[in-house]
Amino acid sequence: MKKFKNQLELVRPFDGVIVILLLLGSFIPLIIFSQTTKDIGENSTIYAVVMIDGETVKEIELSENTPNETFTFYPADEQYNIIEVDGTKIRNKEDNSPDQIAVKTGWISKPGETAICLPHKLIIEVKVTDSSNAPDDNVILPL
Repeated sequence: MKKFKNQLELVRPFDGVIVILLLLGSFIPLIIFSQTTKDIGENSTIYAVVMIDGETVKEIELSENTPNETFTFYPADEQYNIIEVDGTKIRNKEDNSPDQIAVKTGWISKPGETAICLPHKLIIEVKVTDSSNAPDDNVILPL
């Protein structure tokens, strides 16, 4: 019991406020990402962008009508990435990078999700576009 009292002496009243603020702050990413996925309308198209070294090499629409396909990319000599598309999802099926991070990421299908293979400088990103061509008011321009 005495040991517990010693521990209580170390806790200050303001420590509880800090803990509560940190807990509330941990939910901020959840709120932000739920808002971005909520904005997907009926006229929206979800597609995946495959980039190597910052340049777009392939754009693939992700829909129920998209056939199961595989694509092989060679970012550099002795490097390869096999990308698999299956309807509404895409993944890095196989590559020869040492850690296999992009392969372990698995299937991605929601806008904003990415699979990144750093040694090969390959990025797969799922994006959404609105076919109504409405201006994007969420763009933040630097001053």
